[in-house]
Amino acid sequence: MTDGERGAAAEPEDLERLFVERVNAGDVDGLVALFEPDAVVAAGQGDVATGSEEIRRVLARLVAAGTQLTLGQQRPVLRAGDVALTSTRLADGGVTAEVARRQPDGTWRWVIDRWNVLDGP
Repeated sequence: MTDGERGAAAEPEDLERLFVERVNAGDVDGLVALFEPDAVVAAGQGDVATGSEEIRRVLARLVAAGTQLTLGQQRPVLRAGDVALTSTRLADGGVTAEVARRQPDGTWRWVIDRWNVLDGP
């Protein structure tokens, strides 16, 4: 399935919803497609993944654990041209922060994703 068939993010606000839907569906390929190939994910507890393969491993572990997510309260997106800051307040009180970039085809992908900015270093 291509990104277009899977549903790419037309706006940066779409990324969080797509992430939650794909985690809940166990769609690891779809999750990886939300990130640029050289993206960085800080998944907490010092777990930092760089690039598609490392990100795939982190997301595969998340899915294999049977994680089910609910969509949190998305904060207003802050844009500067082709870059956007996205953030969500999670039900457990955590707060995410992500940097997204507009792709040449007009869709959006995350470049940086910190799962909880309230976690320690």
